[in-house]
Amino acid sequence: MSFTQAELDVLKEAYAAGALRVTHEGKTVEYGSESDLLRRIRMIESELAAASGKARSTRTRLSFSRE
Repeated sequence: MSFTQAELDVLKEAYAAGALRVTHEGKTVEYGSESDLLRRIRMIESELAAASGKARSTRTRLSFSRE
């Protein structure tokens, strides 16, 4: 599926406003929770980064213990 920066911007604006219903290009989607909306934002960011040849930075947490 192909996403646009405009779609990502609309989703980010909705998230910042605390809205769960988003309308873009005549289509309305209602997300079940803020975490659902944020998950969609992160997915689109990853796909746009991949399409532009940029790798999205990731974080890894490692934990070690000696017992």
